[in-house]
Amino acid sequence: MQFFPAFKTAVIAVLAAASLPACAGPGATKGAYPVPSVQLGPRPFFLVNEMAEGKLKQQLNACAKTFQQYRVSAFSIGHRGAPLQFPEHTRESYEAGARMGAGILECDVAFTKDKELVCRHAQNDLHTTTNILQTALAAKCTTPFQPAVFDASGNLVTPAKAECRTSDITLAEFRTLRGKMDAFNPRGKTVEEFMAGTATFRTDLYSGPTSGTLMTHAESIELFKKLGVKMTPELKTPVVAMPFDGFTQQAYAQKMIDEYKAAGVSPNRVYPQSFLKDDVLYWIAQEPHFGKQAVYLDDAAGVAGLPSATDLRVYKAQGINIWAPPTWALLALDADKNIVPSQAAKDAKAAGLGLITWSLERSGILADGNNGSYYQTIDAAISREGDVLRVIDVLAQGVGVMGIFSDWPATVSFYANCKGL
Repeated sequence: MQFFPAFKTAVIAVLAAASLPACAGPGATKGAYPVPSVQLGPRPFFLVNEMAEGKLKQQLNACAKTFQQYRVSAFSIGHRGAPLQFPEHTRESYEAGARMGAGILECDVAFTKDKELVCRHAQNDLHTTTNILQTALAAKCTTPFQPAVFDASGNLVTPAKAECRTSDITLAEFRTLRGKMDAFNPRGKTVEEFMAGTATFRTDLYSGPTSGTLMTHAESIELFKKLGVKMTPELKTPVVAMPFDGFTQQAYAQKMIDEYKAAGVSPNRVYPQSFLKDDVLYWIAQEPHFGKQAVYLDDAAGVAGLPSATDLRVYKAQGINIWAPPTWALLALDADKNIVPSQAAKDAKAAGLGLITWSLERSGILADGNNGSYYQTIDAAISREGDVLRVIDVLAQGVGVMGIFSDWPATVSFYANCKGL
Protein backbone atom coordinates (compact mmCIF):
# COMPACT_ATOMS: atom_id res chain seq x y z
CA MET A 1 0.00 0.00 0.00
CA GLN A 2 1.32 3.41 -0.99
CA PHE A 3 0.41 6.12 1.51
CA PHE A 4 2.28 8.99 -0.08
CA PRO A 5 1.67 11.43 -1.57
CA ALA A 6 -2.03 10.64 -2.00
CA PHE A 7 -2.65 9.39 1.54
CA LYS A 8 -6.42 9.68 1.57
CA THR A 9 -6.91 7.96 -1.80
CA ALA A 10 -4.61 5.11 -0.76
CA VAL A 11 -6.40 4.50 2.51
CA ILE A 12 -9.76 4.36 0.75
CA ALA A 13 -8.29 1.76 -1.58
CA VAL A 14 -7.05 -0.25 1.38
CA LEU A 15 -10.46 -0.17 3.00
CA ALA A 16 -12.08 -1.35 -0.20
CA ALA A 17 -9.63 -4.23 -0.49
CA ALA A 18 -9.53 -5.23 3.17
CA SER A 19 -13.06 -4.61 4.43
CA LEU A 20 -14.69 -7.60 6.06
CA PRO A 21 -18.35 -8.18 5.23
CA ALA A 22 -20.52 -9.39 8.06
CA CYS A 23 -20.16 -13.11 8.75
CA ALA A 24 -17.47 -13.55 6.10
CA GLY A 25 -13.95 -13.27 7.42
CA PRO A 26 -10.55 -13.17 5.71
CA GLY A 27 -9.82 -16.77 6.59
CA ALA A 28 -9.55 -19.14 9.49
CA THR A 29 -6.23 -19.89 11.14
CA LYS A 30 -5.03 -23.22 12.39
CA GLY A 31 -6.49 -23.88 15.81
CA ALA A 32 -8.72 -20.82 15.71
CA TYR A 33 -12.28 -20.08 14.65
CA PRO A 34 -12.86 -17.94 11.54
CA VAL A 35 -12.64 -14.18 11.98
CA PRO A 36 -16.04 -12.57 11.35
CA SER A 37 -16.64 -8.83 10.92
CA VAL A 38 -14.56 -6.41 12.98
CA GLN A 39 -15.42 -6.49 16.68
CA LEU A 40 -14.32 -3.49 18.70
CA GLY A 41 -15.58 -4.50 22.13
CA PRO A 42 -16.56 -1.98 24.81
CA ARG A 43 -13.33 -0.01 25.29
CA PRO A 44 -13.63 2.59 22.49
CA PHE A 45 -17.15 3.46 23.66
CA PHE A 46 -16.02 3.67 27.29
CA LEU A 47 -13.35 6.13 26.13
CA VAL A 48 -15.88 8.26 24.25
CA ASN A 49 -18.02 8.43 27.39
CA GLU A 50 -14.92 9.51 29.33
CA MET A 51 -14.19 12.46 27.03
CA ALA A 52 -14.79 16.04 28.07
CA GLU A 53 -17.81 17.62 26.38
CA GLY A 54 -17.07 19.13 23.00
CA LYS A 55 -17.39 18.82 19.25
CA LEU A 56 -15.15 15.75 18.93
CA LYS A 57 -17.09 13.88 21.58
CA GLN A 58 -20.34 14.75 19.82
CA GLN A 59 -19.00 13.46 16.51
CA LEU A 60 -17.70 10.21 18.00
CA ASN A 61 -20.90 9.69 19.99
CA ALA A 62 -22.94 10.07 16.83
CA CYS A 63 -20.72 7.53 15.12
CA ALA A 64 -21.06 5.09 18.02
CA LYS A 65 -24.85 5.34 17.84
CA THR A 66 -25.23 5.01 14.07
CA PHE A 67 -22.47 2.66 12.89
CA GLN A 68 -23.70 -0.88 12.31
CA GLN A 69 -20.51 -2.45 11.03
CA TYR A 70 -16.87 -1.53 11.55
CA ARG A 71 -14.21 -2.32 8.99
CA VAL A 72 -10.50 -2.98 8.82
CA SER A 73 -8.33 0.14 8.50
CA ALA A 74 -4.63 0.37 7.71
CA PHE A 75 -4.62 3.51 9.87
CA SER A 76 -4.83 1.10 12.82
CA ILE A 77 -1.58 -0.81 13.42
CA GLY A 78 -1.44 -3.64 15.94
CA HIS A 79 1.68 -2.97 18.02
CA ARG A 80 2.97 -6.49 18.71
CA GLY A 81 -0.63 -7.61 18.16
CA ALA A 82 -2.88 -6.56 21.04
CA PRO A 83 -0.56 -6.70 24.09
CA LEU A 84 -2.70 -4.62 26.40
CA GLN A 85 -4.21 -7.99 27.36
CA PHE A 86 -2.60 -10.71 25.21
CA PRO A 87 1.05 -11.81 25.42
CA GLU A 88 2.84 -9.89 22.71
CA HIS A 89 3.93 -11.47 19.44
CA THR A 90 1.81 -14.55 20.01
CA ARG A 91 -0.74 -16.00 17.63
CA GLU A 92 -3.51 -15.09 20.08
CA SER A 93 -2.32 -11.47 20.26
CA TYR A 94 -2.18 -11.15 16.49
CA GLU A 95 -5.63 -12.66 16.02
CA ALA A 96 -7.04 -10.28 18.63
CA GLY A 97 -5.50 -7.31 16.84
CA ALA A 98 -6.99 -8.39 13.52
CA ARG A 99 -10.42 -8.87 15.07
CA MET A 100 -10.21 -5.31 16.37
CA GLY A 101 -9.75 -3.93 12.87
CA ALA A 102 -6.00 -3.46 12.66
CA GLY A 103 -5.14 -3.38 8.98
CA ILE A 104 -1.43 -3.83 9.69
CA LEU A 105 0.21 -6.15 12.23
CA GLU A 106 3.78 -6.12 13.52
CA CYS A 107 6.27 -8.93 13.99
CA ASP A 108 9.45 -7.73 15.66
CA VAL A 109 12.16 -9.94 14.17
CA ALA A 110 14.99 -11.51 16.17
CA PHE A 111 17.14 -14.57 15.40
CA THR A 112 17.86 -17.83 17.17
CA LYS A 113 21.14 -19.62 17.79
CA ASP A 114 20.73 -21.41 14.45
CA LYS A 115 19.99 -18.09 12.73
CA GLU A 116 16.26 -18.61 12.21
CA LEU A 117 13.92 -15.61 12.43
CA VAL A 118 11.30 -15.40 15.19
CA CYS A 119 8.85 -12.80 16.49
CA ARG A 120 10.17 -11.21 19.69
CA HIS A 121 10.31 -7.58 20.75
CA ALA A 122 13.97 -7.91 21.64
CA GLN A 123 16.67 -10.49 21.16
CA ASN A 124 17.11 -10.62 24.93
CA ASP A 125 13.58 -10.59 26.39
CA LEU A 126 12.73 -14.29 26.69
CA HIS A 127 13.03 -14.09 30.49
CA THR A 128 10.27 -11.46 30.64
CA THR A 129 8.04 -12.52 27.73
CA THR A 130 8.08 -16.33 27.94
CA ASN A 131 8.15 -19.16 30.46
CA ILE A 132 11.78 -20.05 29.71
CA LEU A 133 12.88 -19.66 33.34
CA GLN A 134 10.44 -22.40 34.32
CA THR A 135 11.94 -24.82 31.82
CA ALA A 136 15.19 -26.74 31.42
CA LEU A 137 16.23 -24.15 28.82
CA ALA A 138 16.85 -21.69 31.68
CA ALA A 139 20.30 -23.26 32.03
CA LYS A 140 21.16 -21.98 28.54
CA CYS A 141 20.35 -18.34 29.31
CA THR A 142 23.13 -15.77 29.02
CA THR A 143 22.40 -14.86 32.64
CA PRO A 144 20.46 -17.53 34.57
CA PHE A 145 17.99 -16.32 37.17
CA GLN A 146 19.53 -14.63 40.20
CA PRO A 147 17.15 -13.90 43.09
CA ALA A 148 16.76 -10.53 44.76
CA VAL A 149 18.90 -9.88 47.82
CA PHE A 150 17.55 -8.03 50.85
CA ASP A 151 19.28 -6.75 53.98
CA ALA A 152 18.25 -7.68 57.51
CA SER A 153 15.67 -4.88 57.53
CA GLY A 154 14.00 -6.12 54.36
CA ASN A 155 15.42 -3.40 52.12
CA LEU A 156 16.24 -4.42 48.56
CA VAL A 157 20.01 -4.59 48.10
CA THR A 158 20.31 -6.32 44.73
CA PRO A 159 17.36 -6.65 42.33
CA ALA A 160 16.54 -10.02 40.84
CA LYS A 161 17.79 -10.46 37.31
CA ALA A 162 18.10 -12.79 34.35
CA GLU A 163 18.82 -12.46 30.65
CA CYS A 164 17.64 -15.01 28.13
CA ARG A 165 18.26 -14.40 24.44
CA THR A 166 16.72 -15.91 21.34
CA SER A 167 20.31 -16.49 20.24
CA ASP A 168 20.87 -18.67 23.32
CA ILE A 169 18.58 -21.38 21.95
CA THR A 170 17.74 -23.10 18.68
CA LEU A 171 14.50 -22.71 16.78
CA ALA A 172 13.40 -26.18 17.91
CA GLU A 173 13.94 -25.13 21.51
CA PHE A 174 12.18 -21.79 20.96
CA ARG A 175 9.10 -23.65 19.75
CA THR A 176 8.73 -25.36 23.14
CA LEU A 177 8.18 -22.05 24.98
CA ARG A 178 4.93 -20.23 25.77
CA GLY A 179 4.43 -16.49 25.73
CA LYS A 180 3.46 -14.47 28.80
CA MET A 181 2.82 -10.81 29.51
CA ASP A 182 6.04 -8.83 29.27
CA ALA A 183 6.90 -8.12 32.89
CA PHE A 184 9.14 -9.04 35.80
CA ASN A 185 9.32 -8.40 39.52
CA PRO A 186 12.75 -7.07 40.59
CA ARG A 187 11.98 -8.13 44.17
CA GLY A 188 11.45 -11.75 43.21
CA LYS A 189 13.23 -14.29 45.39
CA THR A 190 12.04 -17.20 43.26
CA VAL A 191 11.49 -17.69 39.55
CA GLU A 192 7.74 -17.63 40.13
CA GLU A 193 7.94 -14.32 42.02
CA PHE A 194 10.24 -12.85 39.36
CA MET A 195 7.77 -13.74 36.61
CA ALA A 196 4.79 -12.31 38.51
CA GLY A 197 5.26 -8.64 37.68
CA THR A 198 2.38 -7.90 35.31
CA ALA A 199 1.16 -4.31 35.57
CA THR A 200 -2.23 -3.90 37.24
CA PHE A 201 -3.79 -2.40 34.09
CA ARG A 202 -2.91 -5.53 32.12
CA THR A 203 -3.95 -9.14 32.76
CA ASP A 204 -2.51 -12.64 32.92
CA LEU A 205 -5.84 -14.14 31.91
CA TYR A 206 -4.52 -15.06 28.45
CA SER A 207 -1.11 -16.34 29.53
CA GLY A 208 -2.10 -19.89 30.37
CA PRO A 209 -0.11 -23.07 29.66
CA THR A 210 -2.13 -23.82 26.52
CA SER A 211 -2.10 -20.29 25.09
CA GLY A 212 0.67 -17.77 24.40
CA THR A 213 1.64 -19.47 21.13
CA LEU A 214 5.03 -18.20 19.94
CA MET A 215 5.62 -17.69 16.24
CA THR A 216 8.44 -17.69 13.77
CA HIS A 217 8.64 -14.78 11.36
CA ALA A 218 7.62 -17.07 8.48
CA GLU A 219 4.63 -18.32 10.48
CA SER A 220 3.56 -14.75 11.18
CA ILE A 221 3.61 -14.03 7.44
CA GLU A 222 1.30 -16.96 6.74
CA LEU A 223 -1.02 -15.97 9.58
CA PHE A 224 -1.19 -12.36 8.42
CA LYS A 225 -1.97 -13.51 4.89
CA LYS A 226 -4.88 -15.56 6.22
CA LEU A 227 -6.08 -12.65 8.34
CA GLY A 228 -5.97 -10.38 5.29
CA VAL A 229 -3.74 -7.74 6.91
CA LYS A 230 -0.62 -5.94 5.80
CA MET A 231 2.66 -6.49 7.60
CA THR A 232 5.24 -4.33 9.33
CA PRO A 233 8.24 -6.38 10.49
CA GLU A 234 10.83 -4.63 12.63
CA LEU A 235 14.41 -5.85 12.35
CA LYS A 236 15.49 -5.74 15.97
CA THR A 237 18.91 -4.34 16.79
CA PRO A 238 21.03 -7.31 17.91
CA VAL A 239 22.46 -7.39 21.44
CA VAL A 240 25.17 -9.80 20.30
CA ALA A 241 28.19 -8.69 18.32
CA MET A 242 27.68 -8.93 14.60
CA PRO A 243 28.57 -10.92 12.61
CA PHE A 244 27.07 -13.64 14.78
CA ASP A 245 28.72 -16.93 13.87
CA GLY A 246 29.22 -15.55 10.36
CA PHE A 247 25.71 -14.02 10.19
CA THR A 248 26.19 -10.37 9.19
CA GLN A 249 23.79 -7.49 9.75
CA GLN A 250 23.25 -7.27 6.01
CA ALA A 251 22.48 -10.99 5.79
CA TYR A 252 20.02 -10.56 8.68
CA ALA A 253 18.28 -7.66 6.92
CA GLN A 254 18.19 -9.61 3.66
CA LYS A 255 16.88 -12.80 5.26
CA MET A 256 13.89 -10.91 6.65
CA ILE A 257 12.96 -9.63 3.18
CA ASP A 258 13.65 -13.01 1.59
CA GLU A 259 10.98 -14.62 3.77
CA TYR A 260 8.36 -12.28 2.30
CA LYS A 261 9.55 -13.02 -1.21
CA ALA A 262 9.46 -16.77 -0.53
CA ALA A 263 5.89 -16.42 0.75
CA GLY A 264 4.83 -14.54 -2.36
CA VAL A 265 3.93 -11.35 -0.50
CA SER A 266 3.81 -8.22 -2.63
CA PRO A 267 6.19 -5.48 -1.44
CA ASN A 268 3.31 -3.01 -1.24
CA ARG A 269 1.89 -5.09 1.63
CA VAL A 270 5.06 -4.83 3.70
CA TYR A 271 6.49 -1.95 5.77
CA PRO A 272 9.97 -3.06 6.93
CA GLN A 273 11.12 -1.14 10.01
CA SER A 274 14.38 -0.53 11.81
CA PHE A 275 15.90 1.87 14.32
CA LEU A 276 19.19 1.47 12.44
CA LYS A 277 19.35 3.77 9.43
CA ASP A 278 21.84 1.46 7.73
CA ASP A 279 19.18 -1.27 7.64
CA VAL A 280 16.70 1.07 5.96
CA LEU A 281 19.32 2.29 3.48
CA TYR A 282 20.26 -1.33 2.74
CA TRP A 283 16.66 -2.13 1.80
CA ILE A 284 16.41 1.02 -0.31
CA ALA A 285 19.55 0.05 -2.23
CA GLN A 286 19.25 -3.74 -2.38
CA GLU A 287 15.49 -4.32 -2.25
CA PRO A 288 14.04 -1.07 -3.64
CA HIS A 289 10.50 -2.41 -4.00
CA PHE A 290 10.46 -3.16 -0.26
CA GLY A 291 12.65 -0.18 0.59
CA LYS A 292 10.12 2.21 -0.93
CA GLN A 293 7.98 1.91 2.19
CA ALA A 294 10.67 1.06 4.70
CA VAL A 295 10.12 2.81 8.01
CA TYR A 296 12.94 4.58 9.83
CA LEU A 297 12.12 4.37 13.51
CA ASP A 298 13.29 7.10 15.88
CA ASP A 299 14.05 6.33 19.53
CA ALA A 300 14.80 9.85 20.75
CA ALA A 301 14.34 10.11 24.50
CA GLY A 302 13.39 13.79 24.50
CA VAL A 303 12.84 16.82 22.30
CA ALA A 304 16.55 17.64 22.25
CA GLY A 305 17.26 14.29 20.62
CA LEU A 306 14.91 14.75 17.66
CA PRO A 307 16.30 15.33 14.16
CA SER A 308 16.46 18.87 12.84
CA ALA A 309 14.61 20.10 9.77
CA THR A 310 17.86 19.65 7.85
CA ASP A 311 18.24 16.08 9.13
CA LEU A 312 14.72 15.26 7.97
CA ARG A 313 15.39 16.67 4.51
CA VAL A 314 18.52 14.50 4.34
CA TYR A 315 16.44 11.42 5.20
CA LYS A 316 14.18 12.16 2.25
CA ALA A 317 17.13 12.78 -0.05
CA GLN A 318 18.57 9.39 0.96
CA GLY A 319 15.39 7.69 -0.22
CA ILE A 320 13.67 7.31 3.16
CA ASN A 321 9.94 7.92 2.75
CA ILE A 322 8.55 7.20 6.22
CA TRP A 323 9.79 8.48 9.56
CA ALA A 324 8.31 6.94 12.72
CA PRO A 325 9.03 8.76 15.98
CA PRO A 326 7.27 8.13 19.32
CA THR A 327 3.90 9.85 19.71
CA TRP A 328 5.12 12.62 22.00
CA ALA A 329 7.57 13.77 19.31
CA LEU A 330 4.75 14.77 16.97
CA LEU A 331 2.72 16.70 19.56
CA ALA A 332 3.09 19.87 21.61
CA LEU A 333 0.93 22.26 23.65
CA ASP A 334 0.02 25.80 22.67
CA ALA A 335 -0.31 28.68 25.14
CA ASP A 336 -3.80 27.51 26.10
CA LYS A 337 -2.68 23.90 26.63
CA ASN A 338 -4.36 22.67 23.48
CA ILE A 339 -2.67 19.69 21.85
CA VAL A 340 -1.16 20.76 18.52
CA PRO A 341 1.37 19.41 15.98
CA SER A 342 4.97 19.76 17.10
CA GLN A 343 7.69 21.55 15.21
CA ALA A 344 9.23 18.19 14.36
CA ALA A 345 5.93 17.09 12.83
CA LYS A 346 5.78 20.25 10.73
CA ASP A 347 9.40 19.85 9.65
CA ALA A 348 8.83 16.22 8.64
CA LYS A 349 5.81 17.07 6.54
CA ALA A 350 7.71 19.96 4.92
CA ALA A 351 10.47 17.50 4.05
CA GLY A 352 7.95 15.29 2.27
CA LEU A 353 8.11 12.42 4.76
CA GLY A 354 5.21 10.17 5.60
CA LEU A 355 4.65 9.70 9.33
CA ILE A 356 3.79 6.69 11.47
CA THR A 357 3.83 6.90 15.26
CA TRP A 358 4.04 4.61 18.29
CA SER A 359 2.43 3.65 20.63
CA LEU A 360 -0.95 4.23 22.26
CA GLU A 361 -2.59 2.24 25.07
CA ARG A 362 0.73 1.54 26.82
CA SER A 363 0.49 4.03 29.66
CA GLY A 364 -2.20 2.54 31.87
CA ILE A 365 -4.66 4.86 33.56
CA LEU A 366 -4.31 8.41 32.20
CA ALA A 367 -6.39 10.27 34.75
CA ASP A 368 -3.83 9.75 37.52
CA GLY A 369 -1.25 11.90 35.68
CA ASN A 370 2.45 11.18 35.22
CA ASN A 371 1.75 9.13 32.11
CA GLY A 372 5.31 8.38 31.14
CA SER A 373 7.40 8.99 28.07
CA TYR A 374 4.67 8.58 25.46
CA TYR A 375 2.90 11.72 26.77
CA GLN A 376 5.93 13.70 27.90
CA THR A 377 5.28 16.78 25.72
CA ILE A 378 1.52 16.95 26.37
CA ASP A 379 0.98 15.43 29.81
CA ALA A 380 -0.23 18.74 31.22
CA ALA A 381 -3.28 18.47 28.94
CA ILE A 382 -4.09 14.84 29.79
CA SER A 383 -6.58 14.44 32.63
CA ARG A 384 -9.02 11.65 31.72
CA GLU A 385 -9.11 8.35 29.88
CA GLY A 386 -10.98 9.78 26.90
CA ASP A 387 -8.11 12.15 26.16
CA VAL A 388 -6.49 9.36 24.15
CA LEU A 389 -9.11 10.08 21.46
CA ARG A 390 -8.09 13.75 21.44
CA VAL A 391 -4.51 12.60 20.89
CA ILE A 392 -5.58 10.40 17.98
CA ASP A 393 -7.58 13.26 16.49
CA VAL A 394 -4.64 15.68 16.47
CA LEU A 395 -2.33 13.00 15.08
CA ALA A 396 -4.82 12.27 12.29
CA GLN A 397 -6.23 15.70 11.46
CA GLY A 398 -3.47 18.03 12.59
CA VAL A 399 -0.26 16.09 11.98
CA GLY A 400 -1.59 13.88 9.19
CA VAL A 401 0.00 10.60 10.25
CA MET A 402 -0.41 7.58 7.98
CA GLY A 403 -1.02 5.19 10.85
CA ILE A 404 -0.86 4.74 14.60
CA PHE A 405 0.58 1.80 16.51
CA SER A 406 -1.55 0.78 19.47
CA ASP A 407 -1.48 -1.96 22.10
CA TRP A 408 -5.28 -2.13 21.78
CA PRO A 409 -6.08 -1.55 18.10
CA ALA A 410 -9.86 -1.25 18.65
CA THR A 411 -9.45 2.34 19.87
CA VAL A 412 -7.67 3.52 16.73
CA SER A 413 -9.91 1.34 14.51
CA PHE A 414 -12.99 3.00 16.01
CA TYR A 415 -11.67 6.48 15.31
CA ALA A 416 -10.55 5.53 11.78
CA ASN A 417 -14.00 4.16 10.95
CA CYS A 418 -15.75 7.21 12.33
CA LYS A 419 -13.52 9.57 10.34
CA GLY A 420 -13.41 7.50 7.16
CA LEU A 421 -9.67 6.77 7.34
